Amino acid sequence: MKSGFRLYDTHTHLGNAFHSGRRMTADAMLRHMDERGIDRSLLIPFPVVADYRAEHDLIADAVRRNPDRFTGAMCLNPFLPERAVEDEIRRGVEELGLRALKIQPQFCGLNPLSAKATWLFGLANAYRIPVVVHTGSGAPFALPSLLIAPARRYPDLPIVIAHAGGPTYYLEAIVAAQVCPNLYIDLSSLMPHHSLDVLKHVPASRLMAGSDLPESAAVELGKIVDLPETAAVRQAILWETPRRLFDGET
Repeated sequence: MKSGFRLYDTHTHLGNAFHSGRRMTADAMLRHMDERGIDRSLLIPFPVVADYRAEHDLIADAVRRNPDRFTGAMCLNPFLPERAVEDEIRRGVEELGLRALKIQPQFCGLNPLSAKATWLFGLANAYRIPVVVHTGSGAPFALPSLLIAPARRYPDLPIVIAHAGGPTYYLEAIVAAQVCPNLYIDLSSLMPHHSLDVLKHVPASRLMAGSDLPESAAVELGKIVDLPETAAVRQAILWETPRRLFDGET
């Protein structure tokens, strides 16, 4: 808790990053959270890993040991054999208790308008898990506007526009969320005035905050705590929206 607000960091990474060499353990994540007053975090694998099953197991174990602090998500390359992807999503949901699927167009090159994306979003829809999609860097496949198509195809599937398209494309995120009520926006990477622009058009019930990396947590969550908005609006972004979306609670 910070300044009277419960904090849910909806964009963190746990495990071992093959591309950057970063490593984050559950114990280190908990220390980081305690230092910054973060009550709960969504744990996502890094975008490039050596063994996606092992990374999912790490996250599931962290959630089992700390169910009051963590929610777990999956991330895997959609261009693996389809049977392998289907089996891992089923395992993640039914055996590991993971609650979301992350898609990283910047690293996997998935076109959200493609047949492959339609199939992948369809799997998430069938298992009733929200999809978090990286947007911003990695355009054109990471453009927020491209998420309109899967959101319309699967109107009951919550899709999170991670990073809100970044400062360059955040207006696209606004338009996409206005068009599709099942699109949510993660405000990480935006300046505070950008976040206020988003709030003019998209309700706090579809907005959330995230750090992406521990070094950014104080800034990313703090900017929402300090927004010149009502306490109810800030608490919705910082806690209520992600708690409802990822955990089915308020």
